Amino acid sequence: MTDQIKTTLKSVFGYDEFRPLQKEIIANVLKKNDTMAIMPTGGGKSLCYQIPALIFDGLTVVISPLISLMKDQVEQLTALGVKAVFLNSSLSSGEYNRNVSLLRGGDIKMLYLAPETLFMPRTMELLSSIQIDSLTIDEAHCISEWGHDFRPEYRKLIEIRSRFSSAVCVALTATATPRVQKDIKESLKFADSNEFIASFNRENLFLQIVPKSNAFLQTTDFLRTVPDSSGIIYCFSRRQVDELYEDLKGEGYSVRPYHAGLSSDERMQNQESFIKDDTQIIVATIAFGMGINKPNIRFVIHYDLPKNIEGYYQEIGRAGRDGLRAHCLLLFSYADIQKIKYFINKKEDHERRIANMHLDALLRFAETTDCRRIPLLNYFGEDCDIENCGICDNCLAGKRELMDISIPAQKFLSCVKRTGETFGVNHIIEVLRGSKSQKVLKYGHEKLSTYDIGKEFSKKQWFHLARQFIQQGLMVQDSDYGTLQLTKKTYAVFRNEETVMGLIEEEKADYSKGKESAKDYDTALFESLRKERKSLADEGNVPPYVIFPDRTLIEMATFFPQSAESLLGIHGVGKEKAKKYGEQFLGIILPYCNERQIEEHPAIAPKKARPSELKSSQKQRHIITGELFNSGSSINDIMEEFGIKQTTVLDHLYKYIDAGYSLETQNLMSQSTISPEQRASVLKTFNELGHELLKPVSDAFDGQISYEELKILRLCHMCKDVDKEIQF
Repeated sequence: MTDQIKTTLKSVFGYDEFRPLQKEIIANVLKKNDTMAIMPTGGGKSLCYQIPALIFDGLTVVISPLISLMKDQVEQLTALGVKAVFLNSSLSSGEYNRNVSLLRGGDIKMLYLAPETLFMPRTMELLSSIQIDSLTIDEAHCISEWGHDFRPEYRKLIEIRSRFSSAVCVALTATATPRVQKDIKESLKFADSNEFIASFNRENLFLQIVPKSNAFLQTTDFLRTVPDSSGIIYCFSRRQVDELYEDLKGEGYSVRPYHAGLSSDERMQNQESFIKDDTQIIVATIAFGMGINKPNIRFVIHYDLPKNIEGYYQEIGRAGRDGLRAHCLLLFSYADIQKIKYFINKKEDHERRIANMHLDALLRFAETTDCRRIPLLNYFGEDCDIENCGICDNCLAGKRELMDISIPAQKFLSCVKRTGETFGVNHIIEVLRGSKSQKVLKYGHEKLSTYDIGKEFSKKQWFHLARQFIQQGLMVQDSDYGTLQLTKKTYAVFRNEETVMGLIEEEKADYSKGKESAKDYDTALFESLRKERKSLADEGNVPPYVIFPDRTLIEMATFFPQSAESLLGIHGVGKEKAKKYGEQFLGIILPYCNERQIEEHPAIAPKKARPSELKSSQKQRHIITGELFNSGSSINDIMEEFGIKQTTVLDHLYKYIDAGYSLETQNLMSQSTISPEQRASVLKTFNELGHELLKPVSDAFDGQISYEELKILRLCHMCKDVDKEIQF
């Protein structure tokens, strides 16, 4: 069965290797164990049920929340030669009946439908006559009322489980906090042992947050750094979408709008135009994007503050699905918080409490001066030991030359105090700069000692200073009304007991840091291949990525395959696609290479990493440790290299395997100091009790075996679990 899984991966999908946890999830599903998989957007969730679907004898039913998602998946599967259909309201009666006939005839491997369609009597009658081997719930976070996209229809799916009791149930999502994960498992009655959680870290996404000043100018400044790139700009409201769309269109950008106020036909046309690369930029509300699997989205801009971290994570997750670098820019303003709070306050008590918790977590993420990934990953329950990710604005900011801003701080904070701690930033700045506005005069604030003492700074500079005072905990801003209150820390500043360090001028946003260094591929050949792909896609009325994603074309323009056999070695080229499109693409590559006397390039084997190289990289420490160990370094070598204890190395190796990576095990067993008989007994106990907790295993041996010894043997046990032959 293991061979069949690997063969399917290569021959159908054109991939040589699994992504983290895919192999383990597929094995668990094929054993008919109900499975919950939490994997990041673009992490390869679909393969986790699609490969089992191709191996199972019966039908796999996929519950999907949106028509666009179903259509996208079925188009891609059809291009791969896989028999898949969907049933929904977008089909004509003839198309619907045709798909039903195909299902009754046993010709279909995967059926996509929404929960509402599933519960229809005619659907239940149809499915009762078909062998159902798998019930897959995509976007499973919709089950939980604690999720950001709760749908009551999803809550009723437990009824279907009992109706098709012989079918394995698979729940998949990319955005689930620990609380949502627990809710999904309890709703579907899943066992904890069948839960697989991959890292939420999308390492190819550059995260940048910039204080919003002139949003349109900031957006166009950014767009000039990503010419001819595909991207999404998210706005808070329909009106904002329409205005920004008109403004960008007036500047000559290839752009279309998307929001619920447009007709369904217009929304569909605009989405299709974007997916097919006929339009470069979509300006949209959050109504756009779920289920869109366009892999070459190179940027996502949040023109306004998103409502919560789940929404933000899901929206940026639409970028860089091909694994190449993508830029995620958020324009942050405290005024946007007030807009969100206005709608939150209209909710019922329970919903309002949840929404406020979500918003507070988002603000902690936006205001952090540490690595952006720390609060983002912590929110989803993932421990984060990243010191410098190397791919967010904070980590690339370098050492800033800060100056003493204690006097401006004393002026501003004193003005907050003298106005009664009941006004917002804008009013305080007006008082400091000597404004004669109606509001200042109404409250008599022109008579205060702090009136007109801050003209040395512009309004923009004072706003920048105020943000720093909030971030440093010298004052807090009420999230409902925007009013400022002082903290205990403030009075140390008043007494000159604490120096405030910061910046007077706001640093100009550097958008170039998000750009990936130029790849070593033939750009002229890539463009020729891209034109051919577009022509084939238009002819087949499918998105270009259904033919091949950019990554595949880049590999073609890197390795110059010049035979059908070599073409099959390219990422994303399976047998069906090679048969369909191989001749056309080789027809471009061969003449190009002959004319320039370019020979086929073999794939370069990875060179053995040196500890010093890995140590200086920006990867997470447990990944560095795992790669060092796999490259031949011993545990002692790693201890000396980083100046850490053996137990720390073992903990890093555990996290490395637990994240889905494989570990070379030949050197592990040699680290054990107990007898072979004891080792066998410990490994047997791990088989019985599992490896998640060491204490039960330690207790089984009355504490006679050290924890370091148990950690070594746990690694051996886990590697055996990962690489063993799958038995059915």
